[in-house]
Amino acid sequence: MTGVYITRLSAWAPGIGTGEWGEWASGKRGIASEVKGPEITYTDSVFRRRLSQISKMTVHVIHGLLPLKDDTKIFFLSFRGELCREYQIFRMLIEDGELSPAAFSLSGFNTPVALATIAFGLKGGYTALYPEKNSFTAGVQAAEAALLSGTADELALVYADENIPPECGRFFRESPVPIAFSLLLSRNPGQPSVPLSSLKGETDNPLAFLKQLLLRGELHVSS
Repeated sequence: MTGVYITRLSAWAPGIGTGEWGEWASGKRGIASEVKGPEITYTDSVFRRRLSQISKMTVHVIHGLLPLKDDTKIFFLSFRGELCREYQIFRMLIEDGELSPAAFSLSGFNTPVALATIAFGLKGGYTALYPEKNSFTAGVQAAEAALLSGTADELALVYADENIPPECGRFFRESPVPIAFSLLLSRNPGQPSVPLSSLKGETDNPLAFLKQLLLRGELHVSS
């Protein structure tokens, strides 16, 4: 049976430097609850000016996987999407009774991954998926199935969620941290690579999944 392998890894979170992910995985360093995103200075200044934290993070971790093949599809997973922009829109409707087209245009769930494809001219297409019941495993399985049933030999899997507005904190049992990471999944084992099957089923949490992958020490985080 054809296997699926993780051959490249990129990640970003406030408070974690590129060489500090091992410390985070081992519990020696924490992610900061901040609204800032990566600088993404490799993009056009006009393009990046209005981007949210989740969009900047998504653009950055996809940049860390480049180059991608023309037929490489992106699977984007998120549990909250453009939460801050959506909150601003609802607040605008309540307080002002009207909606700014500019605010609405960048508030879609698929906005982060769509912007990344525009920034880098990616042609493989994308899927934006909210896994039922916040199941990271379901998202991974969907991406794996798409790779194995398609014709391309690799697929980019991206997870991202941004810092939540303080007003929304009461809706969460635990305060989620802002983080994004991407995995290049391949039908062919590379050097280095990690079999996806060795990580599946161990946890349904994206952060725990990433920690397990990092603690293996076989893949380095690219920036």
